[in-house]
Amino acid sequence: MSADLKINIVFLGAPGAGKGTQAANVAQELDLVHIATGDLFRQAQSQDTELARKAKYYMEKGQLVPDEITIKMVLERIGESGCSNGVIFDGFPRNLNQAEALDNALADQGKTVNKVVYIKVAEQELLKRLTGRWICRKCQAPYHEVNSPPKVEGICEKCGGELYQRADDKEETIKERLQVYFNETAALIDYYSREGKLLEIDGEGKVAEVSERITASLKEEFVR
Repeated sequence: MSADLKINIVFLGAPGAGKGTQAANVAQELDLVHIATGDLFRQAQSQDTELARKAKYYMEKGQLVPDEITIKMVLERIGESGCSNGVIFDGFPRNLNQAEALDNALADQGKTVNKVVYIKVAEQELLKRLTGRWICRKCQAPYHEVNSPPKVEGICEKCGGELYQRADDKEETIKERLQVYFNETAALIDYYSREGKLLEIDGEGKVAEVSERITASLKEEFVR
């Protein structure tokens, strides 16, 4: 794509869809700034601004950071000079309130969300990816039943510790998380679809294959 092409892209995808990985890969490929709300929240832990302190208050309680604070953090970040050529939003917006706030903020700068990449993965595949994770009790090394299994079942290769599955990674919990995500995101997908901005991408296959699908589709949209 042309270096002077300024575009803002939102990435949507369920837990396990690879959204964060793909957003980072495509941002690098297209020379755009990658803004992940997870990164902003982690950075807030070491900052002492009023906004960071508010975010930390909720994170320390294990609660979701409220929309009002999340929106301010994202808007503050896109106001920085390095974002003038375009941004990939990862993990934001999560709901209609955030989407409308983002649209209004970009409009004030004479900008818009140009495209929304929705990485679509079947629920069964998401379950397979998410429920296969095991962690070492001693050194916390991660393993996956399919993608990176240990040589000896239930034993960590690095320290010999016992592997266990966290409550968050059990099928029942994962199904609940996915249901919450799909309920929350359905309105967003409808919103961006009505605006003609939704670009649905098949998220199954190898990471590089999905990245190629996304960049090819975006180039087709923006390079004529």
